[in-house]
Amino acid sequence: MAYDDSLSFVYFGPTKIIFGSGSSTGELESEMSALGCSRAVVVTDQGIIKAGLSEKIIKTLGEKCVGVFSDVPQDTGIDVVNRGAAFAREKGADIIISIGGGSVIDTAKCICILLTEGGSLANYEGIQLLTRPQTPHIVIPTTAGTGSEVTWIAVVYDKDKGQKILIVESYNAPRAAILDPQLTLGLPPLLTASTGMDAMTHAIEAMTSMQREPIADAMALHAIRLLSDYLPVCIKDGGNIRARGQVQMAATMAGWAFGNAMVGLVHAMAHSIGAVARVPHGVSCGIMLPYCMDYNIGDGEPETIAIYAAIAQALGVSKRDDEPGSAAMAAVQEIFDLLRKIGHPLKLSELGVTEEDIIKAADLSIADGAIVNNIRYVTGKDEVLEIYRRAL
Repeated sequence: MAYDDSLSFVYFGPTKIIFGSGSSTGELESEMSALGCSRAVVVTDQGIIKAGLSEKIIKTLGEKCVGVFSDVPQDTGIDVVNRGAAFAREKGADIIISIGGGSVIDTAKCICILLTEGGSLANYEGIQLLTRPQTPHIVIPTTAGTGSEVTWIAVVYDKDKGQKILIVESYNAPRAAILDPQLTLGLPPLLTASTGMDAMTHAIEAMTSMQREPIADAMALHAIRLLSDYLPVCIKDGGNIRARGQVQMAATMAGWAFGNAMVGLVHAMAHSIGAVARVPHGVSCGIMLPYCMDYNIGDGEPETIAIYAAIAQALGVSKRDDEPGSAAMAAVQEIFDLLRKIGHPLKLSELGVTEEDIIKAADLSIADGAIVNNIRYVTGKDEVLEIYRRAL
């Protein structure tokens, strides 16, 4: 798994990490003070409110919490961001604190942009369009999978376009992420499984990206090991705080990996089927992952096969001296086996996806920015559609 002699890269990881059981209440005020902030708007969702996960955190903030915006849906959109930004502006917020999963965190990132820059969020779709730091943002994740707590990427749904848009902006990385495994103890099995597979996809795709590099690979490989070992434990025993913490750290490492190396075909297809059929992102990633791995291996490139052989070692299904082609295919099979072990859907049809949906999604996938980073060049819509059909 060598790197080209001309390798040149920048590894960027500005977010401060605070990890520990109980850290969501014990460290928050000091982090706010360090940033010179005193007027926080909390961004969350109704599920978090009803589960009581935000109550202690908000109480800890006291008068420093000037408002709570809790209208974030499972897959956020531009309209939600606009409402949240208007709310935060009205409250005079000087910091945003997000408590939740990827949709909540991405909403908060985009609110930070509008608070600083104003205008329409659509103006910032793309890569590195901002020229200054944005409103400070502290993340307290309640799931373990998206990695959004350490990335400068936000994905939101644009209902006018009928597709998800990406905002990739280094100025919008959260200032701090507080990882408290206690907040993930109540995650139901399916959500634990799907967010865990989102993290697994981030790690594997970071290693099979055209922008892969050694530091991201190191993060990705250890994330794969931790997820392989501890995600099934979390499904079997949701109250195992050690396993929950390991998976939470793996998700953050995978976030750093793909935040620097980017993602590829799996995400292009997951974004697209999510936009067309409203399949939750983590679920669509989990389903598409082994099929896209198989597709990438299919071109027979020795370097591609060597990378997947290294992934197989991290998954614990091969040894260093095993034949690379066999090891690579063992990695694909292990992902299928892991999906079964954790009770994750195996086919898109289980989520109500139809042939008509995948035809529409194939068109969107080819236009998705993630596809250009894939280690195997995708020649056109027909190849994507064939992969979708295998996963249907």
